[in-house]
Amino acid sequence: MSTQPDLLHSEEEEALRAAVRDLLTDHCRPADVIARVESDTPHDVPLWKTLADGMGLAGLLVPEELGGQGATHREAAVVVEELGRAVAPVPYLTSAVVATEALLACGADDLVAELASAASIGALAVGLHTAPGAPFAVVRRENGVLTGEVTAVADAAIADVLLVPADDGGLYAVRAPAAAVTAQVSLDLTRPVARVRLDGAEGRRLGDAGPAVRRALRAGAGLLASEQLGLADWALTETVRHLKERKQFNRPVGGFQALKHRLAQLWLETVNLRAAARNAADALARGEDADVAVAVAQAYAATVAVHAAEEALQLHGGTGMTWEHPVHLYLKRAKADSIAYGTAGAHREALAWLVDLPGPPAAPEPAP
Repeated sequence: MSTQPDLLHSEEEEALRAAVRDLLTDHCRPADVIARVESDTPHDVPLWKTLADGMGLAGLLVPEELGGQGATHREAAVVVEELGRAVAPVPYLTSAVVATEALLACGADDLVAELASAASIGALAVGLHTAPGAPFAVVRRENGVLTGEVTAVADAAIADVLLVPADDGGLYAVRAPAAAVTAQVSLDLTRPVARVRLDGAEGRRLGDAGPAVRRALRAGAGLLASEQLGLADWALTETVRHLKERKQFNRPVGGFQALKHRLAQLWLETVNLRAAARNAADALARGEDADVAVAVAQAYAATVAVHAAEEALQLHGGTGMTWEHPVHLYLKRAKADSIAYGTAGAHREALAWLVDLPGPPAAPEPAP
């Protein structure tokens, strides 16, 4: 029997939020993130170790008998939202959510335990742009080895184990030393993407790629909405704070009616995104109507996150245009997220079919 979703956070979820936010306030300052993405090591490994090992967050979605926390997607969404607020350059979404979901689908308990304990970082070797249920690139499996390449794999550069789909329908675990990982140009410097090339690499078959990849990408898309909520909420909060402090003609800029209207509109959009993101996380946790909830959230989230970041950039004036101000990190992450795990258009199309409201048929070709 289905139950009504509860979109309010429990006391435990609020406590988790406070703990993660406090940690990120101390260890993920905007200036440090900017300095890191300018370096050759964009990933913040010490922060990841603290989150994954020190706080045990890498194993939130992993059952307790496999060394995890036995929590649900609701708790994971709280963590992802806070990481979005800080644009933290850590592989949480890609390893603790997407790769972990793929491994759970295959029953690869030993690798699940590795990721849960933070002994390894995992990455699903599927392009970051791939929507749940969409076709994805595969490599060739011949004579017991894997050959081929996959592009735009998020956080592949830091992964210890790559989960690679092959043309025989299997999902294979390939240890990082057996793959050639080459960085690609990425708009979002806090979540680098890379080309993964295999040239006769050995891999361990874990299970069927189709259902595992679909499950992983659905969870990734659903919790990405929480990341986009964190981005939008930070942009709104910081913009309101700035406009209260910034003065023009001896009065706070935020007092001008035109700016109030823009902020009010952004607040409404953010509130709606909060409902959609929490509903997606709750549906994933309950296993009820998850496909619809995820599609609804992603059909809406990208527009709001990008709009919030654009408004933050514009309303910060000249300050927002400087490299030293972190707003550009949020705009780039929001833009990159808008195509991650499927565009809003792809999710709207999927939603139409899920609720049996497909679009009109294509017009016939004109006669010659």
